[in-house]
Amino acid sequence: MRNNMFRRLPVEQATGRLYGGRHRLRVVYRTRDLIVLGLGVMIGSGIFKISGEQAATTAGPSVIVSFLIAGGVCLLAALSYAELSSIVPVAGSAYSFSYVAFGEIWAWVVGWALVLELLLAASVVARAWSLYAAQALADFAVPVPSWLAGIIGQEKGFDLFAFGILVLLITMLATGSRMSLRSLWFMVMAKLIVIGLVVATGLKFFHAGNLTPFVPPARPAPDGAATVLDAVLGAVTGSKPEVFGIWGVFAAAPAIAFAYIGFDLIATASEETDDAPRKVPRGMLTSLAIAVVLYVAVAVAMVGMVSTDRLDPAKPLLATAFGLVGADSMGEIIDIGAVLALTTVILVVLISLTRVVFSMARDGLLPRPIAGMSRFRVPSRATLVAGGAAVVMSQSVNVLTLEQMVVIGTLFAFLFVSAGVLALRRDRPDLHRPFRVPAAPVTAVATILATGWLMLNLKVQTWGYFTVWMVAGIAIYLVYGRRKSQMKLLLDAPPPGGRAAARRDAPPPGVAPLDASFAGPFAGSSPGGGFPAPPPGPYRTGSRPNVPAPESPYPTGRYSVGRRPIGQNAADPHQRDPYGRERPEREPYARGGPGQGRPAREDAADGPADPYALDPGVPDPFASGPHEEPPYPGGRHRR
Repeated sequence: MRNNMFRRLPVEQATGRLYGGRHRLRVVYRTRDLIVLGLGVMIGSGIFKISGEQAATTAGPSVIVSFLIAGGVCLLAALSYAELSSIVPVAGSAYSFSYVAFGEIWAWVVGWALVLELLLAASVVARAWSLYAAQALADFAVPVPSWLAGIIGQEKGFDLFAFGILVLLITMLATGSRMSLRSLWFMVMAKLIVIGLVVATGLKFFHAGNLTPFVPPARPAPDGAATVLDAVLGAVTGSKPEVFGIWGVFAAAPAIAFAYIGFDLIATASEETDDAPRKVPRGMLTSLAIAVVLYVAVAVAMVGMVSTDRLDPAKPLLATAFGLVGADSMGEIIDIGAVLALTTVILVVLISLTRVVFSMARDGLLPRPIAGMSRFRVPSRATLVAGGAAVVMSQSVNVLTLEQMVVIGTLFAFLFVSAGVLALRRDRPDLHRPFRVPAAPVTAVATILATGWLMLNLKVQTWGYFTVWMVAGIAIYLVYGRRKSQMKLLLDAPPPGGRAAARRDAPPPGVAPLDASFAGPFAGSSPGGGFPAPPPGPYRTGSRPNVPAPESPYPTGRYSVGRRPIGQNAADPHQRDPYGRERPEREPYARGGPGQGRPAREDAADGPADPYALDPGVPDPFASGPHEEPPYPGGRHRR
């Protein structure tokens, strides 16, 4: 393996025990928790803000189609996320997937884009939360002192509500409070009830005439709203940027993608999920499908109640729509639902931001002390660092004007994840994939094209800001991450004790020679053509000659060792392997008998224990005989 900035993280290493107990997360999520996690972040900003805003300013009633377009693209991307999450179930999400598929520099680029997405999302939604909270106080006629009125519900500058909600949620996460998951459940259920009331009441006032014209005539776009596609078409054809019309339908879709940010964040919870390779894809796809249905239902109810010409983008649009049809009491209910909904969005975004920063620091691309675990068994340092950055950004930057920056960071990650499916299908077809993208080449290419189209419909100004952010990120990597990378340090490390590779003049009887293509990055031979020494340290990924590669890349817990060869490929249990170690007559984790589920005692002369061995007490899922699912929270994550 070349030790440069294109070095790849082996799948077996990404899912193994390299990081040790100080850098491992505890299991807290099940499938239903993942669905709630996804709904907690996806249902909120889009339903209570973006849907009405895009209908009033960009697409008109055809915003319904824009939601379907954005949802379709996100569903395609979710399939790619689901497959890679089943292969690499770790906290880094698209960052870790890119590290495995493309190499370190590309992983850093994707991770830096994710930091932009999540950091801005937390800041933007905190500001939106403050606006809705201040509106709720006014709607309920709660008296607000004059000194307080000037520092709450502000679009820019210091805002006490935005500051307070961020500090509260950061403190909950940094101290490992179990209230966070229970509170998430309560708030998600409450806002689902509110959405049900919104849809039912909105359909009561539905009038088909409000959908006409479904695609309003195109009109010139306001200054500063030109997209990259507009600029390209203007340079080629001389046309002016427009909103509404057919182009408006597509132009609204990228901003609406902001609403669906959430299914990709579920991947950051993989290390904290029992049986993650199967449950994460299930929770991801289920929550996205539910969110798309709810968004379309609310959009139909809203644009069917009032004409989009009567909506004021400067006001909370859903509550305004109900006020225009005489259902003023719904406005107060929506205020409560919006505050709860946006609270869950901030909570989940902060969780995901923390996990991405934690993963990058754990790999050494950010200062590694950030990845330390606190006495609360959570990455408190990463939480405080990432959360502190969100607080500073929310108070010092006019973040409400940068919403599309969140979208471009998300779509950029979508591109790499979809391409990662193709790369790993080509380079590692042997990997065990509990979830597989149907018609992978076609689906992945379609996702890349659709995502690229959405990115072209973002503003030129957004691309400019994004370029500046990414250039700054690459500079940070070249100055710091490239030198401090854990992969670099481990590849540079000499063999333990400085021992040279043992000479093997001939392979053992019945074992084929190890060819270069199978030997991997540490291949090498003695002058006599012998076998290479096993790679040093915790990066040992070598295999016995003439034995198929394991089906599963999960070196610990349930997804640990590959299926033993049987039949004509079965190895003699009494012969020695190419590295001179005597094969035991009995599997160290064989079932039955004394010491069941405990590793065989290791001879000190044989070196340190295998860092990728099964956890004590965990059965081999690929052994013969019946296999039972471990009780929650069991499996590879049980601590």
